[in-house]
Amino acid sequence: MKIGFINCGIYAYASGAPLAAGGAERDLWLLGAALANFGWSVKVAVRGDLDPKARTSIHGVEFIGIGRGQILLEWYRFLSSERPDWLFWRCADPRLGALVEIAARAGVRTIFSVGCDLDVEPRHAPLYRPRWWPLYAWGLSRTHRIFVQHQGQLCGLRPEWQSKASILPKVCFLPGIVGDGILVKPHSERAKYVVWAGSLIKFKRPDLLIEIARKLPAIRFVVCGGPSTLMSAPDYSGRIIDELGKTANIEYLGQIPPDKAQKLIAEAALLLSTSDTEGFPNTFVQAWSSGTPVISLKIDPDHNIQRLGLGVVSRSAERAAADITALIDSADRREAIACRARSFILENHSAATVVGLFEHAIHHAL
Repeated sequence: MKIGFINCGIYAYASGAPLAAGGAERDLWLLGAALANFGWSVKVAVRGDLDPKARTSIHGVEFIGIGRGQILLEWYRFLSSERPDWLFWRCADPRLGALVEIAARAGVRTIFSVGCDLDVEPRHAPLYRPRWWPLYAWGLSRTHRIFVQHQGQLCGLRPEWQSKASILPKVCFLPGIVGDGILVKPHSERAKYVVWAGSLIKFKRPDLLIEIARKLPAIRFVVCGGPSTLMSAPDYSGRIIDELGKTANIEYLGQIPPDKAQKLIAEAALLLSTSDTEGFPNTFVQAWSSGTPVISLKIDPDHNIQRLGLGVVSRSAERAAADITALIDSADRREAIACRARSFILENHSAATVVGLFEHAIHHAL
């Protein structure tokens, strides 16, 4: 079958752009590459980074330049010329309402994929144009399939939408596997630093990261991620960057290449999450695939952290400081968590597992 994606950020990840950013874009690239590896024809519309009608293939995924005219018209031209069976769109956006109608006119069925927990609540979804939420809700009502990241999101959907929804885990290409083990750095050999990775936006609560770091002056924190205005005041990121610079035990790296961010996570003692809301964070998958335990203040999709012992859910900055101290001081405890985390990824996030679930959901819709 043939599937189309409309997201320029996918090309940035596929081409190895040093400042490729966005969890959704990374997910879509990994999913597209996995589908191509299992025989799907995968087409991605790229606006700006490729000349119109230019084509290039990366790991079996074909990237096609589209024009720079009115965006809805360019999308229609792409769908009409490439004729995919399915069009895949991720994250809340009021343009979804128009897109499903454009796709229908081109004879293409649509899939919407939830990016964060708020995406299932149209009135509260993280939209760049919040007043346009009815268009987004219309798109959800009209799309043929919805993919969510965990059971909580599925239950949060309106009842009339749940029948067309399925849980789809993230694809994770693990570090090299030898026998039953994964080649990762043992915790006895890791530097004792805590990594925090994400955009410096309000709902990711970097202010709590700073609070926790200041409670633990003897522990090094490494922070990577760039500024953003998504659901944040224009000067929010700037104020956070100023405070990061004033905290002696925080090393702020800014926006860094994806491979460097992965290396930081893979070699850290712990990953810290301070977010108020997420979906199923990419950083969790990146951490667990490399055997890095997660300390989360709030986020725990399907209670996996607590239920399977993949880290600690602290609930408060004070408790997080204590949990970090306890785990930093015990390489053996961290190694035991690492083993469980790697097993979890192998069982739930391999390309074969995710593609199988994807195809089952698609065929169920036919």
